[in-house]
Amino acid sequence: MDAYERISRNAEELVTEEEVRELAENPEGKRAYVGYEPSGVLHIGHMLTANKLIDLQDAGFEVVILLADVHAYLNDKGSFEEIRETAERMKEQFIAYGLDEENTEFRFGSEFQMDDDYVLDLHSLELETTLNRASRAMSEIQSGDSTKVSQAVYPLMQSLDIEYLDLDLAIGGMEQRKVHMLARDTLPSIGYESPTCLHTPLIAELSSGEGKMSSSKGVTISMEDSTEDIEEKVNGAFCPPTRDPDGDLENPVLQIFEYHVFPRFENVVVERPDKYGGNLEYDDYESLEEDLESGELHPADAKGALASYLDELIEPGREKLREAE
Repeated sequence: MDAYERISRNAEELVTEEEVRELAENPEGKRAYVGYEPSGVLHIGHMLTANKLIDLQDAGFEVVILLADVHAYLNDKGSFEEIRETAERMKEQFIAYGLDEENTEFRFGSEFQMDDDYVLDLHSLELETTLNRASRAMSEIQSGDSTKVSQAVYPLMQSLDIEYLDLDLAIGGMEQRKVHMLARDTLPSIGYESPTCLHTPLIAELSSGEGKMSSSKGVTISMEDSTEDIEEKVNGAFCPPTRDPDGDLENPVLQIFEYHVFPRFENVVVERPDKYGGNLEYDDYESLEEDLESGELHPADAKGALASYLDELIEPGREKLREAE
């Protein structure tokens, strides 16, 4: 797998493909980032972007994780003390999940977002951006039903973060797309370059296949779930044997196999009793999906395997948590 294939695999969108290909020509020393609000326990929806960071490290990128404490405060996610406590736990979990600690730089937003130059640039962006545009950019990620003034400033700060962290590539889920497009449109107006962006898919809510996985509603798989929790949640997951013909629903079991399991394991074994045909072994996601659709692989067997592989991925994070206690 060449650098471009590694960087772009499992990406929903590259903005732009040409820019990403140019980065892939000489990725050593390039800097990529994801920003996370320290607002709760990480779940596997968050960690899809972490998988992409692992890909980027393998390709030669330096990785920056912004623990966006100021953003979380502006989005009404708690006091700074509560947010910082959550952020420290997140750092441990990212490393436990598989990021290379030596090549991962953790930054708090409060380290630079209060500086005079940053604040003056923020005011310059405010002059370039209508309230409606800022509200639209924030609509996918805000807390509450109406946009507060603090939340309208939030996407402008995200735009500036890309410049102030000296980044070559901004990573985010598709819910971040409007923010990144705002950054590409507005940063040149104050003398900075438009950022190159990569967007990952969103994993559907586990029990229904609708919407996106979120810690605020529906069923999620937390990075602190026990083995029993994972088994119970996966066993209850929405997993139809065929695709939704209308395209309205996703299969979260298949999504997790595609975006979490296969990028981290060379092959996947689905254990079955001999009377049901014995074990099935897959070295690519497409074969597993085909077997599920054809009926060769029963959803219950797929779920059993998924729970086992997820448990293996999450165990190092649980171990870190136990050590901290």
